[in-house]
Amino acid sequence: MASKAVVPHQQLRGEVKQRNVVVADRRNRRVLQDIGNLVNDGALQGKKPGRGPMAKKAAKKEVVENHIPETVIVISSDDESENNKHAGGGRLVVSKEEPSRKNVKTLTAILTARSKAACGLTKKPEDSLLNIDAADLENELAAVEYVDDIYKFYKLTEADGRVHDYMHVQPDINARMRSILVDWLIEVHRKFELMPETLYLTINIIDRFLAVKVVSRRELQLVGIGAMLIACKYEEIWAPEVNDFICISDNAYIREQVLAMEKAILGKLEWYLTVPTPYVFLVRYIKASIIPSDKEMENMVFFLAELGLMQYPVVIMYCPSLIAASAVYAARCTLDKSPFWTETLKHHTGYTEDMIMDCAKLLVKFHSAVAESKLKAVHKKFSSAERGAVALSSPAKNLLANAS
Repeated sequence: MASKAVVPHQQLRGEVKQRNVVVADRRNRRVLQDIGNLVNDGALQGKKPGRGPMAKKAAKKEVVENHIPETVIVISSDDESENNKHAGGGRLVVSKEEPSRKNVKTLTAILTARSKAACGLTKKPEDSLLNIDAADLENELAAVEYVDDIYKFYKLTEADGRVHDYMHVQPDINARMRSILVDWLIEVHRKFELMPETLYLTINIIDRFLAVKVVSRRELQLVGIGAMLIACKYEEIWAPEVNDFICISDNAYIREQVLAMEKAILGKLEWYLTVPTPYVFLVRYIKASIIPSDKEMENMVFFLAELGLMQYPVVIMYCPSLIAASAVYAARCTLDKSPFWTETLKHHTGYTEDMIMDCAKLLVKFHSAVAESKLKAVHKKFSSAERGAVALSSPAKNLLANAS
């Protein structure tokens, strides 16, 4: 009686392991096929080969039809490519490159182009409009494909965060007191080395709060502290602490008062803090004004804009985008940049020279009087070498002569 063959346990385990490896290899190859690693062998793709002459004939036909020369993609340095060229042997290597971001058009870009064509906006001479975003095509943070739509949205919503005349409802404070408060906050902002966005948002919060809440003269500085504390938490990576504001206000208030004011401001504004301030428009309009970048021009624009923010009439009479455009125009006149207003600026701001003339004249008027003013924070800030000492420049004579 024949005895049964006994398979050693180790040999059996080795065979099972080998079969698992083959199955795993097949699975991996099928997955890799999705990203270009084509496998024509039916066995490797998990297909069972047919039997008989017809199956062989069909298989032969399939091999012929699928026999397409592959393009070899090689990632190598210039040195290696040069060596391969001189070696003169082997296969022809064709490298493929990913399409550049410049050549990739999103759906938004296509629709925007069609919309402009339908409105006749593309008929303007190409040499009159500069592409101010050309240098940022490869910068994903610049959002070049969407930046025009973003600023259209800012223009549509800027009225929501704008304030109108409110001093008639404030019996205990006036425009002069507001200017003193803003002057002090500009100095605080400089000492804390905060972001420029924080200053513009602080002033916006103060004006919107004073427009809906009667405040006593004694609490006006507390409103300023609470507004800057909120703006810092919104804009800064590392916001100053409550004790820092208490210290810089010479301990005029205690911690509980500051926190209560912060809560009161947020309640009255209904936590609406995402508003387009003049700073949002200044960044874009400066970019449209100076190509290539000009630091002196940039400092002059911010100097005039901050002078405007200190003045109550400017804030209530003009919207943020117009203040920004006027600051750019006044700065170009001050630095004698010809022409004073270009087609590119007109296109991106949406304002003609006549529309911004009155506000620009006011800014230049404030510039001419800032040296003798008792409120020195802006003048001191922009008289430093760090800011190019632009405050010491002579005001624009062409605008000053016509200023009322």
